[in-house]
Amino acid sequence: MEEIKRAAAPHAMLFPFPCSGHINPTLKLGELLHSRGVRVTFVNTEHNHERLLRRSALRGREGFRFESVPDGLENADRRAPDKTVRLYLSLRRSCRAPLVALARRLVPRVTCVVLSGLVSFALGVAEELAVPSFVLWGTSACGFLCTLRLRQLRQRGYTPLKDESYLTNGYLDTPIDWITGMPPVRLGDISSFVRTVDPTSFALRVEEEEANSCAKAQGLILNTFDELEPDVLDALRDEFPRVYTIGPLAAAMHLRVNPGPSAGLSLWEEDASCMAWLDARQAGSVLYVSFGSLAVLSLSQLAEFAWGLAGTQRPFLWVVRPGLVAGDRGMEALPSDFLEETENRRLIVEWCAQEQVLRHPAVGGFLTHSGWNSTTESIWAGVPMVCAPGFADQYINSRYVCGEEEWGIGLRLDEQLRREQVAAHVEELMGEGSKKGEEMKRNAAKWKARAEAATAPGGSAHENLERLFEVLRLDEESDAEHGRR
Repeated sequence: MEEIKRAAAPHAMLFPFPCSGHINPTLKLGELLHSRGVRVTFVNTEHNHERLLRRSALRGREGFRFESVPDGLENADRRAPDKTVRLYLSLRRSCRAPLVALARRLVPRVTCVVLSGLVSFALGVAEELAVPSFVLWGTSACGFLCTLRLRQLRQRGYTPLKDESYLTNGYLDTPIDWITGMPPVRLGDISSFVRTVDPTSFALRVEEEEANSCAKAQGLILNTFDELEPDVLDALRDEFPRVYTIGPLAAAMHLRVNPGPSAGLSLWEEDASCMAWLDARQAGSVLYVSFGSLAVLSLSQLAEFAWGLAGTQRPFLWVVRPGLVAGDRGMEALPSDFLEETENRRLIVEWCAQEQVLRHPAVGGFLTHSGWNSTTESIWAGVPMVCAPGFADQYINSRYVCGEEEWGIGLRLDEQLRREQVAAHVEELMGEGSKKGEEMKRNAAKWKARAEAATAPGGSAHENLERLFEVLRLDEESDAEHGRR
C-alpha cells in the first residue's frame, strides 16, 4: 500500500453510541483533544445531530466539526419498548459503510478513530481506513473488568440462573473471590446482566462481546484515575498494554477547557432555576436526587422514594425527567399529597446542569442510580452518596462507593425498596452527629482532593492525557508503517 502522508495535525473521528451517557463523556474527550491541537470530527446519528448542534457550546469552533450518519431506524422503532436493542442492531447492520464514506470525504484525512462502548463494529471502520483505533469505555475500571469476566462466569456456571427463584433465594450473595485485582464481591454485584435465566440472553452476550472486542483497539481510555482503582487497573494493564486513565473527565475539562454548563448533549432543557434555589439554602443542607437519563421507576418505587424524601424533613432537589416513570410518565406521576407535604422545602425539575449542582455549597448528599458519569461527578464534587443501583455496572460502582475498604463514601439501599430506609440512609449520610456520616464526608473530601490532584499538572490523569496526545501525534515513521499494512 502506498505510504500515507502525515497530516498537518492529528485528526480524530469520534463516534459514540447514540445515548447521552455515551455522548457526553465522548464530547468531553473530544474537547480535551481539541484543546491540545487535535482536529476533531464528532459523528452523531442524524436523529441526535440537530439537537447536539443546538445545545453544544462547541458549535462553530475552529477545528471541531459535527457530522452525522443515519442510524437505520424507523420512527416506530424509536417508540418500541426494546428501542435500545433495535438501535444497537441497526447500527451494526447499517452504519459501517456510511462511517467509512464520511471519513474518506474529510479533509484533512482522519488519522485515528475513537469509539465508545457498544459500537465495536467501528473498529472495522478504523481497520478499513488503516488508522489506529481507541475505545473510550464508559464504566469504571472495576465495571469494565467485571464485564470482561462475564464470559468466565457463564463458563463456570454462575449464570444464567437456574430459575426465577435464584433472584430472591440468596444465590446472588454467592461470593466471587477469583477476579484478579478485585476484593471478594457478591455475584449480584458483578452486573445486572448476570440476573437472567435465559441461556441465550442478548444483553449478556452483547456485553461479553463488546468488552472483549476492546482488545482489538490500539488503546483503552477510561474515565477514572489511578489512585481510585489501583489494583483493578494493574490487572487490566496485564491484559491491555495501553490503558489511558484520564478521569474524572469533569475535573479534567474544568481545568483545561472550562466549558461552562452547556458543553454536552442534554435531551431535556436544563432548568436554570436550580442555582438560584440552591443559593437560598444553607451549606450542606440539600439532598440532590437524580436517577440519570435511562432509569425507569415503577409507580411503587416512585412512591417509596417520594415518601422516603418526605420523611427526612430535609430540603431536596429532585430531577424527575419525562419517562422516569413506567408508562412514559414524569412529574405528573408524583403523588399529590407528597407534593403538598413537601411544598416548602423542595424543587422538582425535569433536568439540570448536574456538575454545577453537585459542586454547589448547598448540596450535602446525592441520591443516585450509581451510573459512572454521575459517580465520578460526585467524587469530583466531594459529595457522599445514597446508592440505588438497578442496571449494568451500577451494582459494582455502588459496591465500591459503599465499601469501607474501598472508597467509603456512600450507603446502599436494599433491592426491596422501602421508604423508611430511604429516609434513614439520608439522615445517616447528612445528619448532625452521625459518626458514619461524618466519616463518609471526610472520605468524600479526601477523594475530591485526590481527583483534583490527579487532573492537575503532574497528576496521574494529566500525565495519561499527555501520553494519549503524544500517541495521537503519529510521527512520520509510525504513520508510514501503518499505511503499509
